[in-house]
Amino acid sequence: MRAALPALTMGEPAGIGPELAVAAWRAGRRFLFVGDPRVLGGVPVREVAAAPKAAGDDAIPVLPVPLAAPPVPGRPDPANAPAVIASIETATRLALAGDVGAIVTNPIQKSVLTRAGFAHPGHTEFLAQLTGTAMPVMMLASAALRVVPITIHVALRRAIAMLDADLILRTARITDAALRRDWGLARPRLAFAGLNPHAGEDGTMGDEEERIIRPALAVLRAEGIEALGPFPADTMFTPSARRGYDVALGMYHDQVLTPIKTLDMHGGVNVTLGLPIVRTSPDHGTALDIAGKGVADPGSVVAALDLAVDLVRRRKTATIGA
Repeated sequence: MRAALPALTMGEPAGIGPELAVAAWRAGRRFLFVGDPRVLGGVPVREVAAAPKAAGDDAIPVLPVPLAAPPVPGRPDPANAPAVIASIETATRLALAGDVGAIVTNPIQKSVLTRAGFAHPGHTEFLAQLTGTAMPVMMLASAALRVVPITIHVALRRAIAMLDADLILRTARITDAALRRDWGLARPRLAFAGLNPHAGEDGTMGDEEERIIRPALAVLRAEGIEALGPFPADTMFTPSARRGYDVALGMYHDQVLTPIKTLDMHGGVNVTLGLPIVRTSPDHGTALDIAGKGVADPGSVVAALDLAVDLVRRRKTATIGA
């Protein structure tokens, strides 16, 4: 039985998302586009009233979400923010109903949405609300590395204040379960970065490792989760170090996102763990400076579509085999 199509959201219409959708289609990826069909210049589109079971090669199926104003590449218009939000809401609703197999979200311009009243730091938190998920976990995955930040879209000062054993435990448990179910790893190896330089150097450069991180890892090991570390963050991403684990968990956003974006900017995929639906996203922003110039690399959105389809297949296989 053929799996339902993934839904690809519109994202910021003044960014590179629409042209990446076209490039992905031309590269042979098939999906339902949820957005204004006018942004998909250069390819035939077919407007639909409901999610189709399959997509042919003749036109991109589009579930229309009209924009209030014609988009201008590189110049986001707050008037279009409601349509950007509605695209995400519609795709999520379809995924929850089983009408699409997964959602792949094109990048949004968060500052524009915030000015229009959007109350969430990003996609991850918004999708948690839409799906009734208490705690979503953000993973970035590529062929070279998988990473999970334990604190996400908050200022560094607040991230340090938020860090506690409970947050580490909940993040690790969700990550371990996802790697077992969706990636098929029988015993995932979770490597944890320390918060401080040299992972605290036995408490001489900070005591969070001794007070918070090590006790949390001890609890995880007692539960049967292979929790490694904490390791100094400046040495745990070398090629030899990466061979020793399946995912790196960092204490704050840039600690783990910088390495994966350096290693594989165009092949990295953002995956939200802990949701009742499969959600992936390209690992980059709206790139307003190059929007409309035809030079954007579609590698990450292609990888996001491919991974979404693969995760749906693995999740179904795991369910059948349970």
